[in-house]
Amino acid sequence: MKAILFDVFGTVVDWRTSLIQQFGKLEQELGIELPKETLTDQWRGRYVPSMDRVRKGECPWTNLDDLHRESLVELLDQHGIKLDASTIERINRFWHRLTPWPDVQSGLARLKENYIIGTLTNGNVSLMVDVARHAKLPWDMIFCAELFEHYKPDAEVYLGASRLLNLPPEEVMLCAAHNADLRAARALGLKTAFIPRPTEYGPQQSKDLEAEKAWDFVAENFIALGEQLRQ
Repeated sequence: MKAILFDVFGTVVDWRTSLIQQFGKLEQELGIELPKETLTDQWRGRYVPSMDRVRKGECPWTNLDDLHRESLVELLDQHGIKLDASTIERINRFWHRLTPWPDVQSGLARLKENYIIGTLTNGNVSLMVDVARHAKLPWDMIFCAELFEHYKPDAEVYLGASRLLNLPPEEVMLCAAHNADLRAARALGLKTAFIPRPTEYGPQQSKDLEAEKAWDFVAENFIALGEQLRQ
């Protein structure tokens, strides 16, 4: 194995807490009350359906920033929240400032000593660059759906990253907190590592609480994954 690629939203960064906190700051600044948790959860709830429209050919290729903006505008209208265009754009960029889980920075630094590390994400390039700079993530490379104009779990994303690394799939591992992502990667020959993030979706999370298959590695966090790989 030469490279480890990481899902980002949920696996590397705590998007839910980050968004709620940013909504809270905006709420105080504007002097209005916002349903922070509801907006955050409903916004994320539109994530897969919006990408599915692209994957099914119902709309042309659209990057994640633009899909997020479309979903946000619909949600604000649904809740009767009136904001100007600049504030809407500012909210959309909340996704560019996400906080990593506590084990991530030190865990990635250790893994980088022995492996190529990079993202394998549905986020677009500029979004991932901003997240990396904000969260201080030491990637060697950013691989994302935008490069291949396909969203995971389309095969083009996983195989495209392997091709650009000039590595066969079996020399690349996907690390993710989502069993479905790992299933797609394994079906294409990639190795797999599951890291549970049981609070990704908040206290009511009901999926991805544990590994659903015998993945190549299962570890409680990135630091523990590094320890397993050194054995």
